[in-house]
Amino acid sequence: MQNYFLTDLDGTLLRSDATLSDYTVQVIMDALEKGIVISYATARSYISSNKIVSVIPWKHPIVLYNGAVIYDPLTNKVIGGRWLDTESTNQIISIGKNRNLIPFLFALDEKDNERVLHETLTRHGDLKFFESRPNDPRFREVACLECPATLRTLIITYIGQLEELEPLRAEVIEQFGDHVHIHLMKDNYIENHYFLEFSHQLANKKEGLKQWAELNGCKPADVTVFGDNLNDMGMFETAGTKVAVANAHTQLLKHASLVVESNDGDGVARYIARTCALQTL
Repeated sequence: MQNYFLTDLDGTLLRSDATLSDYTVQVIMDALEKGIVISYATARSYISSNKIVSVIPWKHPIVLYNGAVIYDPLTNKVIGGRWLDTESTNQIISIGKNRNLIPFLFALDEKDNERVLHETLTRHGDLKFFESRPNDPRFREVACLECPATLRTLIITYIGQLEELEPLRAEVIEQFGDHVHIHLMKDNYIENHYFLEFSHQLANKKEGLKQWAELNGCKPADVTVFGDNLNDMGMFETAGTKVAVANAHTQLLKHASLVVESNDGDGVARYIARTCALQTL
């Protein structure tokens, strides 16, 4: 029987310092060589994620931007996804500006190149996020942030304290209802900061998993998923086997089929090695 595995990165496959262990690298490479289908679903872009996990020769579709993009790492092409319309994008940016909050706008241009537009960065969370991606060619500062018609919006990302993001979230819900997908989560790397993200209503990991399964010729019920945070909940609702790492959010743990070792304990790799009877270190 073919094995299909789809794993989150940050807090799940990656250790707490956002790196891969040698053990995890070996297990996944061995599994891929044996024809096992393994890939990842992340809130990150391809550029951001690839900098961290490129040591592994990924060969199956990748779910990026929390499901807004499905990407083929062999052809370097966008092969699926969902984008938020330009009018809604600019309305959400305007709502934020009225609260003195300016987001990062993640989008695709006409050639499927990733772009990140932002105004001058002054806030702590924004600066830390930008500094964590040195020499990233996607980022471009603009005098006044808005989405041109030539771009397809993937995610509008606000970074800040919970008490300033929650009122913004409530206002967007009031105006848009379920027309947009909204995700609020604590950041893994910036202390006391949260990410508030807006995207197409179907741009989430649940729908991303469905597209990923179809592209791999299987059903979501055939897939084992791994996660740690609330943005993985959609995958847990849809997949056949839902594996939480020990450090996962309590709400995700409640929906897990089983719990494995933490991200710092190579939980994902150890489960794959046990399930697929791989030779390990």
